[in-house]
Amino acid sequence: MTLGGHMGHIERPRRIVGTGGPIQVPGLASPRQAPAPAGPRRRELYRARSEPLREAVTRLDAGLDEQARRQLAEWIGEEYRTSYGGIPLGLVARCYLGPPYIDHVLDLFGVILRHYSPREAMPEPFGQARMLARSGGYAYIEVYDGGLILPVLPDRTVVRP
Repeated sequence: MTLGGHMGHIERPRRIVGTGGPIQVPGLASPRQAPAPAGPRRRELYRARSEPLREAVTRLDAGLDEQARRQLAEWIGEEYRTSYGGIPLGLVARCYLGPPYIDHVLDLFGVILRHYSPREAMPEPFGQARMLARSGGYAYIEVYDGGLILPVLPDRTVVRP
């Protein structure tokens, strides 16, 4: 049994005398100590991305067939999960296929790669990353649930918000 993060340890209620503060109940967070939100772990999230990951994201623009794109997207998702603490909703990047396309979105959950022309609107929250992708200054932009947008530079450094 695991309680309180320790194997085999059961935290028993403690008697607190004379504090005048709220009563602490084991297993329940106090209002001042709300549990951390679910999602990517911050320290890992801001680490520089690996070269194989950057190359994999770049290969998405190579006109891969559906099966190859799906396998590559699954590998990318697993790399994020194991190395960076969380999987983005998707990635936005500048498109190099040529006119009429200028950028694209890879949705890592639905494994959908969609190219966009300048006049097509990108769905939110990806639209918020579009101007960054168009600037040409980033390898790609990661879009996370909750509105977090992390640009990744060509040298694989993650730009903190």
